[in-house]
This record gives sequence, structure tokens and C-alpha cells, in this order.
Amino acid sequence: MKLTHIEHLGIAVKSLDDAIPFYENVLGLKCYAIEEVAEQKVRTAFFKVGSTKIELLESTDPEGPIGKFIEKKGEGIQHVAFAVEGLQENLDELAEKGVLLIDKQPRKGAEGLNIAFLHPKSTFGVLTELCENPNK
Repeated sequence: MKLTHIEHLGIAVKSLDDAIPFYENVLGLKCYAIEEVAEQKVRTAFFKVGSTKIELLESTDPEGPIGKFIEKKGEGIQHVAFAVEGLQENLDELAEKGVLLIDKQPRKGAEGLNIAFLHPKSTFGVLTELCENPNK
């Protein structure tokens, strides 16, 4: 598997309206996009730090993955995302190596990326997302 860079860090927050001002007014970052991903029951806000992004995640449904995460663990880092080339091939290779996959096939994520998650039981407790830009 060839990871090209850290695509983003996903941070679960209760409210984008409350969290965005901290990232803009305290850290000096600029929110460049807010997007709802209905399939994942989440609203996202993106910031860039160098070539890496910060993705704030607000649940749109308490039963969604972010709602459940916040209820169980509170606000904080929810996942790390790596950029890859050949997402499906990487998933197949990981499955062959015994890695537990949440997604056996890519699905659509924010910013038009194809995404898939690896189960934290196989990644030492870290929910890991692989992302591929289909336009590259």
C-alpha cells in the first residue's frame, strides 16, 4: 500500500457553529467549505493547515456514527484519513492481510472523495479512513 499523505484529521464536534469560530478566531485558519453528507448523517467544515486538512464533523442524527461517537467518547479526534491511489486495490490487499474493513468497497465522502474505513480493532484503536480523489 502506498499512502501519499495525511488527507485530513476528523474531529467530532457537537456544533459547527460553536467550533468554527475557535479554528478561525483563535487558530487563525479559514473555513473554506461546509458540506452535508446525508448518507453519513453528518455536516462537515474544512480547514487547511499546509497540505493537510482538518475536518470538523457535526452529527445530523443522534443515531449516526458521529452522534454515537460523541455520546460514547465526547468531542475530539474521531479518525485519521490517509490519501491513497487505487483505493479498491488497497482494500483488497488489506483484506488479504487480515485487516478488518468497515467498508469492503469505496463509497462517496465529502469533497467528492471516494472513501473507505478500516476497523479500529485492526488499527490499534484508531479509526482509519482511506481516501482517493477520483479526479486524479
